[in-house]
Amino acid sequence: MVKLFAEARFALCESVPPPGTIEDLWSGLRREATQIGERDGLMLALVTRLVLNRAGFAEALAHRLAGKLEDADLPAPVLTRLMLEIYDRNPAVLEAAVMDLLAVRERDPASPDLILVFLNLKGFHAVQASRVAHVLWRDDRQPLALVIQARAAEVFGVDIHPAARLGCGIMIDHGTGVVIGETAVVEDDVSLLQGVTLGGTGKERGDRHPKIRRGVLIGAGASVLGNIEVGHGAKVGAGSIVLDNVAPFTTVVGVPARSVGPRLTSVPAYTMDQTLPTPDYSI
Repeated sequence: MVKLFAEARFALCESVPPPGTIEDLWSGLRREATQIGERDGLMLALVTRLVLNRAGFAEALAHRLAGKLEDADLPAPVLTRLMLEIYDRNPAVLEAAVMDLLAVRERDPASPDLILVFLNLKGFHAVQASRVAHVLWRDDRQPLALVIQARAAEVFGVDIHPAARLGCGIMIDHGTGVVIGETAVVEDDVSLLQGVTLGGTGKERGDRHPKIRRGVLIGAGASVLGNIEVGHGAKVGAGSIVLDNVAPFTTVVGVPARSVGPRLTSVPAYTMDQTLPTPDYSI
């Protein structure tokens, strides 16, 4: 099962961090944690416990997620051990977390510091919890995967089915209300805002959820429904309902969503430009 997961991950994640990236990121996190502790004494104990006293990024991430997800049924030490085992057996999961963390810093002007993303951003935390649950799902531990999914939805307000396949460099901004269904695919370098639903139409079984290709930006409150494809580099306007395929580098907006404006010339997930051309129709 571990081999199957690795194959699936690399088939979906075309991007992998260059050699040394994890070590460089960990050094950056420690440096920023030290600076925060020096500036604010109330932060010193927090960053010491979560970062400065940890041996590496894997240990720090496992402790941070476990601290967020723990409850009476799954205490933090149990969750920490589980996550460390998963990271050890599946290094691609940790590599994906690095790409996600860097993506948030690069695309979110409110999050210029790695340490504050690592400590606080529930969109980042929800994606990492989903990656852990996905490994459990593929390892034939579906009940535990679903327990972690439910707990993550309760804590973060983000509901990602553990069977959903996520690429690398995923950013879920704000996070609240995001839902990603069981057979959904979200490729590399996708940006989702709050309230996005990647769901089914309610009338189908089997493969019934959207396929979101690389570099897509989906605006706040948008719903993409059914086994449809949103093509590479497309943009979905806030509040839209998408029921049909979207061509690459195309902007769609409305209820139901329709194509507007010229072909995009940049990757919207990178630019985070949510402005829309004036539609040539009215709803």
